Amino acid sequence: MIDEFTTKATYGQVFAVTRFRAVFAGRLLGVLSDTLRSVALAVLVFDRTASPLLTAMTLTIGFLPQAVGGLFLAAMADRFSPRTLISTGYALQCAVGLVLAFGHLPVAAALGLVAAVACLTPVTTGAAGRVLAEILTGDTYVLGRSLSYLVAVSAQMVGMAAGGALVVWLGVERTMLVTAGAHLIASVISRLCLSGPKAVRTGGSTAGGSAALGGSLVAGGSIVRRTLQGNAALVAAPGVLKLIMVQCLPAAYLAAAGSLLIPYAAQRAFGPTETGTLLAATSVGMLIGDVVVGRAFAPATRERLVLPLLLVMGAPPVTLVLDLPYPAVAAAYVITGVGSAYLLGLQRRFLEAVPPHLQGQSFALLNTTTMTIQGVGPLVFGVLAEFLPVGLAIALTGVSSVTTTLLLRSAIRPRPSG
Repeated sequence: MIDEFTTKATYGQVFAVTRFRAVFAGRLLGVLSDTLRSVALAVLVFDRTASPLLTAMTLTIGFLPQAVGGLFLAAMADRFSPRTLISTGYALQCAVGLVLAFGHLPVAAALGLVAAVACLTPVTTGAAGRVLAEILTGDTYVLGRSLSYLVAVSAQMVGMAAGGALVVWLGVERTMLVTAGAHLIASVISRLCLSGPKAVRTGGSTAGGSAALGGSLVAGGSIVRRTLQGNAALVAAPGVLKLIMVQCLPAAYLAAAGSLLIPYAAQRAFGPTETGTLLAATSVGMLIGDVVVGRAFAPATRERLVLPLLLVMGAPPVTLVLDLPYPAVAAAYVITGVGSAYLLGLQRRFLEAVPPHLQGQSFALLNTTTMTIQGVGPLVFGVLAEFLPVGLAIALTGVSSVTTTLLLRSAIRPRPSG
């Protein structure tokens, strides 16, 4: 495996794999639809309640419930066919869109429905991660994981930018129908283009067909029990916990720095156009960083760049303790986004560190931890911003990121290639 990772791959080689294109298309449609639905639902909630708190909760209601799925249901990612899990997940999201469009639910019921389905998100993302690990090898896997991450960032960026205009043009109900249709297309693509179950994993062994599935459920105990056991095994596996932390904590600081942009822009008297540009700056940096680092550097070089890129990611927000001119603020956020390309250098280590029979659950746990911490990070630094100047609170996100990087040096240090 190590030799495979030393040969540089291209994005063309990744897209040449049919099942990767299916996963990519489904993720693009799914994340875009989720974001559009969140915007439309937030508009609806604000119209009905005029509550800023409930409106803010609507935009994040899909994040924290994922902790439930990751902690208690993630074993499903290794116990069932990925095609079944992924296509069913998108189908359920389609059903949610239809209910929201036609059901005229009370606000609490609408938010509860979205939160309930979000509990299954770690299962589908874990299954998708398992597919990538099975169909891509060597450096194509690293680039495939990068593209999966990039499509989520890009889809969220486009969804947030277009969501408001689409709701104004179509109205909330028709926008919900659009999201339901996109989720339905994603479900059909996944069902038709992902191969059927060739094996079902049962604690390190495999068995074929539906009979094996039924036997595994009996032999392995309940999904909840298997999930708890699997999570415990992953945390105990050498290096896995640190690798999860180094992938999740910097992302939380990055999210926190972005979440404070609107009050920071208001404090600095930036105009609406300038504020919108700032909101997109980090995503632009992410796209630039992943494409440049992914194409320009060999796999071994990417692994050596993890530490420098993490410092590039954490250092620029520290400068916002000063009243920088607007172009410098925008540049700081772009550069911070570029640093997120450090994730490219950790993909091999994470894949090799997790037990093979827990690959799907490892991706589910990673996604759950990322989403949970990204939900908590903005809250923590938002509280600080209530008592400190916003620029100082943003600077503290950078200080925290750099400090975390230095504390996790052992997980960041590249391993020998031979």
